[in-house]
Amino acid sequence: MKDHRKMRLLTGILLLITVLAVPFIAPVNHYLSIPNQVVAFDNASEPIDIPALGNNVSVASSDKSLQAIDSTEFYAKETGNSELIYQAAGLPIKKVDVSVLEDIRVVPGGQSIGVQLHTLGVLVVGHHQIEGEDGMISPGEDANIQVGDVILEINGEKVKEMKDVKPFVEEAGKENKPLDITLKRDNETIETTLDPIKDNNEEEYRIGLYIRDSAAGIGTMTFYDPETKNYGALGHVISDMDTQKPIEIHNGSIVRSNVTSIEKGNHGTPGEKQAKFSVNDKKIGTISKNSPFGVFGQLNKKISNGKYDEPMPIALSHEVKEGPAKILTVLDGEEVEEFDVKVVSSVPQKVPAKKGMVIQVTDDELLNKTGGIVQGMSGSPIIQDGKVIGAVTHVFVNDPTSGYGVHIEWMLQETGIEIKDSADQKEAS
Repeated sequence: MKDHRKMRLLTGILLLITVLAVPFIAPVNHYLSIPNQVVAFDNASEPIDIPALGNNVSVASSDKSLQAIDSTEFYAKETGNSELIYQAAGLPIKKVDVSVLEDIRVVPGGQSIGVQLHTLGVLVVGHHQIEGEDGMISPGEDANIQVGDVILEINGEKVKEMKDVKPFVEEAGKENKPLDITLKRDNETIETTLDPIKDNNEEEYRIGLYIRDSAAGIGTMTFYDPETKNYGALGHVISDMDTQKPIEIHNGSIVRSNVTSIEKGNHGTPGEKQAKFSVNDKKIGTISKNSPFGVFGQLNKKISNGKYDEPMPIALSHEVKEGPAKILTVLDGEEVEEFDVKVVSSVPQKVPAKKGMVIQVTDDELLNKTGGIVQGMSGSPIIQDGKVIGAVTHVFVNDPTSGYGVHIEWMLQETGIEIKDSADQKEAS
């Protein structure tokens, strides 16, 4: 009986070892490395590479849209969907779906820009107490209006700017009537009433809320489409400095920005570009969207970086490689410069996601001047092997030489350029 149990135990151990060892057996490991799907562009200068499975295995295309160079390299001849089929002894053993997309080219940026956003409605950024007849009180807080809420309407009338609020407050106070407030909290629309009170110190009616209708800052242009003039910048959402919530915008604009100095980053303390711009300067573009992948809109005219002013191809997330790359950014005035970085890691992504890459600054000049990645550098385009692959987004606080990057395809989608075909979109959803 004991021998029987030992035999069963030994057999189980051998089976476990076999299962664990299978992925490391070369042929099986090669088979598992073959992707189920490949996406490429029809005007790509580089061939589509797929893994080989040995001399006895051939690969053939299901139609004439792919031209074979050898058993592992193919050129895309036209857009559309096709298949590559691995065959052994005339029998299919693996199928790879190939989607060939129209060639996409953009002009990389690198310019320092000033950003002016106007909120959708007015944003509540704080509460304050008012000394009225019944003591200290905040009517806005009593109405359960919270920091981060956006006031959309008062008494059924749309509110677009801070100056729109005061006439409603004065009228309601004098007539001793409450205000009907429509506000947005995250994805929820809420109705509430608010009773203005007279401030004994200033003899004016107040609501006990700090509000804001605009925000400003600096960043870096990432790219623009030479045909539509649509652009993308920053690579991340702009959040309100007080509420730390993304700003929902009504509209906005971008202007040229002049970098005056650099506050160098250190371990635990991010650096920062010091720049100046005026909201009264001539606008170079509009802002129509503030998304997790940056700000987007349309340029009023062509802009130049003096380095790469011709349209360049893009690389999809699965094409990005670990290794050398470059970024374009401004350190002084308005001059766009090129600096060396290294792609430390890149995650192939099938659905939009932030932080797709980790990059490290390797350029001695950039390290000496900035310590690495600094605030205001967000949006700096990343270029690898002659292709735009993404944008700088965030710095590692504990290591300013390194930070995150976002893949260019997700920024392009925000401008209306769809990278994946409809089948991919349905699968992703």
